[in-house]
Amino acid sequence: MTLIMEAFEPFNAKFLLDEITERTKLPRSTTHRILDQLVQFGWVEHTPEGYGMGWRTMKYRSHDSVNGRIRAESAPLLHELQMRTGMVVHLAVLDGLNIHYLDKLGGRAAVSVPSRVGGSNSAHGTALGKSMLAWMDPEDLDELYKDGLPQTTQNTIKDPQMLYAELSRIRRRGGLAYESGESFDGVACVAASIRDRHEPLASISLVGRTQDPLERMAPLVLDAARRVSEALLIRA
Repeated sequence: MTLIMEAFEPFNAKFLLDEITERTKLPRSTTHRILDQLVQFGWVEHTPEGYGMGWRTMKYRSHDSVNGRIRAESAPLLHELQMRTGMVVHLAVLDGLNIHYLDKLGGRAAVSVPSRVGGSNSAHGTALGKSMLAWMDPEDLDELYKDGLPQTTQNTIKDPQMLYAELSRIRRRGGLAYESGESFDGVACVAASIRDRHEPLASISLVGRTQDPLERMAPLVLDAARRVSEALLIRA
């Protein structure tokens, strides 16, 4: 599959089966079988002009471009935040019901936090997610959680009305979100979202233990998110 996906260069080119077979040096029957599977799952499309990249790759390519900008603008501020606090720092984006971790800093301390770059977690169970959900339209939230709230730990918010009340408190705090043991037992976070003029783009969090005084660190998180937001607007 990797050989076949890498055969599509340039990215938007179309190739016939025999051309892909020649590029990959795989048997023709193997190439055809794998292409059929890739077409079935949306990674490749098959048209009269030949095979090309499918809708699923276009989706991730678009996201990667935006996320790459966010990560690049955030990097120096994440490093500064980690150095000033000595705590684990996360950068994440919202992806439906989940958050997707773009970055994680923290040196040795990072090992004690069970998250990873490229991994996911529930949005409503994390400070990262809640800091972004707080700025969504109520109608979109209703649609997102029409089937209920998935549980991660015994402390995860179970009732949609409790979640909406929590999101209201986050807005009143200027965007600061907290969680304690809601995504990982014994782990607490404070987060603030990176926003453009219309919607949240990502979120930054500091991670500690449930007994750590994260409120003292909250202004630093809010300031970092604000500075990244401003940098993205300037370069938009």
